[in-house]
Amino acid sequence: MPQSNSDPTQNTFNISNSSITNLVGSGSIQYNAATQKAEVSPESENDKKVILFLAAQPLTTARLRLDEEVREIEEGLKRSKYRDRFELIQKWAVRPRDLQRAMLECNPSIVHFSGHGIGRPTHTPSADTQFPDAARKFQLVDPPVNPAGTFEEGIILEDQVGQPKLISTEALSTLFELFADRVQCVVLNACYSERQAQAIAQHIPYVIGMNQAIGDRAAIEFAIGFYDALGAGETIERAYQLGQVAIQMEGIAEHLTPVLVPKSN
Repeated sequence: MPQSNSDPTQNTFNISNSSITNLVGSGSIQYNAATQKAEVSPESENDKKVILFLAAQPLTTARLRLDEEVREIEEGLKRSKYRDRFELIQKWAVRPRDLQRAMLECNPSIVHFSGHGIGRPTHTPSADTQFPDAARKFQLVDPPVNPAGTFEEGIILEDQVGQPKLISTEALSTLFELFADRVQCVVLNACYSERQAQAIAQHIPYVIGMNQAIGDRAAIEFAIGFYDALGAGETIERAYQLGQVAIQMEGIAEHLTPVLVPKSN
């Protein structure tokens, strides 16, 4: 048994071949070198989820309040319970090369596109929807037609001089296939984007698209509700439902327009 020093101010304890002196009392200390490494908490920097916000509004398209959308998302996350778990990165006037670069540089868990889409609705509303503001749809004078003779659909980015640039469903699906090991959710906050969502969902766990045209106000309210819920620790499924409710709470009859598409088996 270790013997204490008769001088209580001069007790010595050996710890891994080192000594600590001038400790009052006696006894022994068991030291495990493995405990020297600190544990990493779930909210550490390494576990932070990056939300990549991509915005495109070509010069000839209707003005959308994309700045309000990202501001509300940012403020909601800052106030949220789990704000340290998220990082919001914004990319504006996005061109095709910008999209690919952002995916490589930012390593996002969630990719959110806001802007215009072109296509046809994937369901027929019971009555014509009246938008109180600009809708996030884009009409081409001469819409592109693929070799099969069908109408080309996709989201609208910008070209080198700020003009509309259509990104096809196939191109989007192929891009996200290459990032399937890291992206958990894609939000296409643009009109007629459900078909793109279905294609991307072959590779990504959760994708949200719009089954018809969506008004700017409804799109913003959905985004606010969705990210407020994620910041509160809700699942993607619950966040999607709360995004729909956020549209309803504003008295906008478009809450069934956003569609959640889980990964195809």
